[in-house]
Amino acid sequence: MYVARGLLNLIMDRKHNKSVVPFAKKLRKNMAKEECHLWYDFLCTYPIKFLKQKIIGRYIVDFYCAKANLVIELDGSQHFENIYIDKDNERTLYLQKFGITVMRIPNNEIWNNFSGVCEYIDEFVKQSLHR
Repeated sequence: MYVARGLLNLIMDRKHNKSVVPFAKKLRKNMAKEECHLWYDFLCTYPIKFLKQKIIGRYIVDFYCAKANLVIELDGSQHFENIYIDKDNERTLYLQKFGITVMRIPNNEIWNNFSGVCEYIDEFVKQSLHR
């Protein structure tokens, strides 16, 4: 009974928080340049479905692929400051509870190595589908 209750709490914890829906909608309409580039030039036409600004529990993730259990987060320079590193680690641990892998990509990689980023994502998705 205790295990079942713990599992139920975990499932309920993953459901999205309705209070952040308006913020997620706003983020979808006002994506960062790097997010737009990755979305419109790769993910929106990728053969495996990705969602943008997906709510998972108490977080809004940049991109999410359910079939691959993958979250892609694009990180600007502020994510390398101590306060953001701690918050990002907390967020990653939360998502990992659900078997989700978090792929963090620095924004500069989108501009300096876009084809490499796309190949990296594609390879990860293909590998996860074969498991």
